[in-house]
Amino acid sequence: MDTHCIGFPASIDADCRILVLGSMPSVKSLAAQQYYAHPQNRFWPLMALLLTGAAEPPADYGERLHLLLSHHIALWDAIASCERVGSLDTAIHEERSNDFTSFLAAHPAIHTICFNGAKSYQCFRRYNRPLLTRADLTFHQLPSTSPAAAALTFEQKLDAWRAILAALEPQERS
Repeated sequence: MDTHCIGFPASIDADCRILVLGSMPSVKSLAAQQYYAHPQNRFWPLMALLLTGAAEPPADYGERLHLLLSHHIALWDAIASCERVGSLDTAIHEERSNDFTSFLAAHPAIHTICFNGAKSYQCFRRYNRPLLTRADLTFHQLPSTSPAAAALTFEQKLDAWRAILAALEPQERS
C-alpha cells in the first residue's frame, strides 16, 4: 500500500545564494502544504536561532519562508516525487530527482547547497553527480532536523548547522 508523494516548488528568489535541500516532505508537511510542518521538526527553531537569535520561529508560515529569503536562503527538496508509506526517509523508493541542472542554471547566484540529512544528500549525489564537481558550488551534508533523527541533541545539530552562517558571511560583507 504505497502512497505517491509529490514535493513542493522551491521557495526562492533572485537574491538567494544558499539552497537548503530536504529529501521529501513528511506526511504532516504534505497535508499542511508547508515545509517542515511537523511540530517536532527542529528546522524552523534552528533557522530562527541561527538567523535572528530568536528562541522561537515566526508562527506564520509565510513569515518563516520570508525569514529564509531575507537571508538569501532558498528551500527545496532533492526528491521531486516518490513512493512512501509514512514519513521516514528509509521508506522512500521509486524516487525521482528534481532537475538541479536546470534549477542552478536559472538561479546562478546559488553557491552553497546544504543537505538536511543523509537521504537528501544521497539522492542528490545519485542523480546529480556532475554537479558535485563544480568548482563554483560548495556542499554541506548536515544532520537531519527530523524528529526521527534523535541521535544528536538540538545543540549538536545547531553547531553543525552553523555552516549556514559561514556560507552567509561572505555575501553579507559584499
